Amino acid sequence: MRPERLSTQAGKPFEPLNGAPARGFPDSEFKARLARAHRAMRADDLDALLLTTEADIRWFTGFLTAFWQSPTRPWYLLVPADGKPVAVIPTIGEPCMRRTWIEDVRVWSSPAPLDDGVTLLADTLGELAGRSARIGVPMGAGTHLRMPLSDHARLRTALPAVDWVDATQALSGLRAIKSQAEQARIRYTCQAASRAFARVPDLLHAGMSDVEAFRAFRIACLQAGVDEVDYLVGAAGEGGYGDIISPPSGRALAIGDVLILDTGCSYDGYFCDFDRNWAIGKVGAEVDDAYRLAWQATEAGLAAARPGASCHELFETMRAVMAPHAAPAAGTGPGSGDVGRLGHGLGAQLTEPPSIMAGERTELVPGMVMTLEPGFAYAPGCWMVHEENIVITGTGCELLGVRAPEELPRIT
Repeated sequence: MRPERLSTQAGKPFEPLNGAPARGFPDSEFKARLARAHRAMRADDLDALLLTTEADIRWFTGFLTAFWQSPTRPWYLLVPADGKPVAVIPTIGEPCMRRTWIEDVRVWSSPAPLDDGVTLLADTLGELAGRSARIGVPMGAGTHLRMPLSDHARLRTALPAVDWVDATQALSGLRAIKSQAEQARIRYTCQAASRAFARVPDLLHAGMSDVEAFRAFRIACLQAGVDEVDYLVGAAGEGGYGDIISPPSGRALAIGDVLILDTGCSYDGYFCDFDRNWAIGKVGAEVDDAYRLAWQATEAGLAAARPGASCHELFETMRAVMAPHAAPAAGTGPGSGDVGRLGHGLGAQLTEPPSIMAGERTELVPGMVMTLEPGFAYAPGCWMVHEENIVITGTGCELLGVRAPEELPRIT
């Protein structure tokens, strides 16, 4: 089946995507999340969770703010084994937090170098869970502790009898399965970004700098209805690209270039993450062949993405399509396996567990939102990477954006 190509008309006003989901979630959404968390905590014999990062705190509370860009102040959320979460946060965040469903909000004036909330946090933990409790904290791959290590040491000293337990698996399992409301936000973001991608041949041209190209695409995404273009990387090079995570350099797009744009836009705190490729004018047959092969690897991934399949199986399915064609002397590109994975989870963060990689035995279940990201090196220094976003359904998967064309599109 050939993918839908969203039409655009140069010079005509661009209509944003209709039907954006209402912002925010009803209390019932958070009550359902908390009930699932309590079941997971009972299974792991946890008395409380201590959360410090934006995505984890937002998932439990709906606390959405750009103020996380400032590293000055720490933020804490405590999830007891019974009852609603308790926020322990700087005073500056109290009005925003009180607009969420959270009722118990405890604050201190921050920054406070001598005691930046540590005593308040320790006392609240002791009150909610006891001073010899089992406290779950994310400790595994892909997590981080968003508090000063010196304050974490003080917290452990203040609660010497607490058993600190790794809660990575429990939390990642909770967040991996998206509710219908979460899926709606991701679907909307993917469709809005698809509309922006469809405009690229009308917006870009040879001779335009890559800085101008990135700026034009950002504007197109915002016009399409996303809140933020949080992530935009890409590259353009003659005959192909070999670096897909750098910002634009100021180089002009030229005939014979291959261009990739990879974006992670967000709406109401939920992300898309996918890319598109274009040829600038005429390119060699090997480029078209590489593009078609990456597209076919994605097709194989779409067919294999179904409940019960493991991430390892999905990885091997896509890798098997590309591996026979990877350039043997192509350096450390995706075809060599050095990238490490061919997709990942997606949701309140641009990338979430699980990873689609060799040895990852996590099974796909309905409600998981994933990226399929096959790529390989078809010549030294030349990669072809393709990415689509899907949600696992009861029988297979649903494509959340508009499928990329089977043939490499041109910018003239």
